[in-house]
Amino acid sequence: MTEFVEGNSLKLLTSGSEYFPALEAALDAAQHEIHLEAYIFEDDIAGRRIAAALQRAARRGVATHLLVDGYGSRKLNPDLVAAMQSAGVRYLVYRPDIAPWTFQRQRLRRMHRKLAVIDAQVAFVGGINIIDDMHTPGHTPPRFDYAVRIEGPLLRDIHPVVRKLWALVEFTQPGQDWHPRVPLAAQRIIRGSQRVAFLVRDNLRHRGDIEEAYLAAVAGARSEILIASSYFFPGQAFRRALMEAAARGVRVVLLLQGRVEYVLLHYAARALYGAFLDAGIEIHEYHKSFLHAKVAVIDRRWATVGSSNIDPLSLLLAREANVWIDDREFAAGLRQSLDAAMTAGARQVLRESWKDQPLAKRVAMWLGYGLARLLVGISGYGRTGGIN
Repeated sequence: MTEFVEGNSLKLLTSGSEYFPALEAALDAAQHEIHLEAYIFEDDIAGRRIAAALQRAARRGVATHLLVDGYGSRKLNPDLVAAMQSAGVRYLVYRPDIAPWTFQRQRLRRMHRKLAVIDAQVAFVGGINIIDDMHTPGHTPPRFDYAVRIEGPLLRDIHPVVRKLWALVEFTQPGQDWHPRVPLAAQRIIRGSQRVAFLVRDNLRHRGDIEEAYLAAVAGARSEILIASSYFFPGQAFRRALMEAAARGVRVVLLLQGRVEYVLLHYAARALYGAFLDAGIEIHEYHKSFLHAKVAVIDRRWATVGSSNIDPLSLLLAREANVWIDDREFAAGLRQSLDAAMTAGARQVLRESWKDQPLAKRVAMWLGYGLARLLVGISGYGRTGGIN
């Protein structure tokens, strides 16, 4: 069950142009402790900017922790890491041993969260990695994504999560220099009026929390479901929930990646378009730049922002983090932003034209879909509901 916490103050941040200045300001204001988790930490303009802020914090005595994923950040420049460590930044890698010639589900269990917690008073939750918006080659407009800055009682739920994962990774990697824990705890101080829940996906107690929250919200929708997802390959239960919502008169709108980033997923996801369009679901493909958003707005009241895509990797394997917000003003702001993005950079996929796809494209889509199902099955998760 999603447990909402009252009394929070949220700010929606769109892409790195808003996120990185806000994060840097919070890091520079830190007095006691910083925890930053990132799937990708890149040695580029954004990465060096945040690395410098972490170094400044460590040099003034702030307990500064950086946790990156062993796959997403496998190419991080060792010189940048060394510079941070020499300044006192504590650096760990989640699952650093990557064997490219093996295909095991353990290899797919990644730390995909994008979280920052500063002094147990300010948190950032979203889908934005520490990488410049313009980093992707051939990529003119900036990458499109979201994060949320949070103050308030919800920190009591977020802060222990980052500390626990840091301790776990530190414990499982021999040779780490254990440091004394900072006696810091979040306080339930009222900062605003917004009602928010924090949900994580892990392999123990919270295996299905994010997917279940999505399914409950879709099942309860009465007027509109708007989902923006960079990688959209839902399982049978999720697909059925969306189609049932459309059948009862709910407007269901999907804003999906239009550009080809990962060929297999690109074609596999499009194999589902026909069934969605037949069910009356709107599909809009974002072509202006790379869509990296993982957000939704339900009935113009409920919203979610986070790191979890609607695909088997996010919903069944990776460590993810989302916030769910029950606030009409926040939902209206996010919906307005998504609507503007669709107007300026997306093209609607029409049922009539989709039925006329060339044979070669249809074959590619179904081959992609079949291969994606096979890979998930090999990983041992095909039978758990991810892709059926």
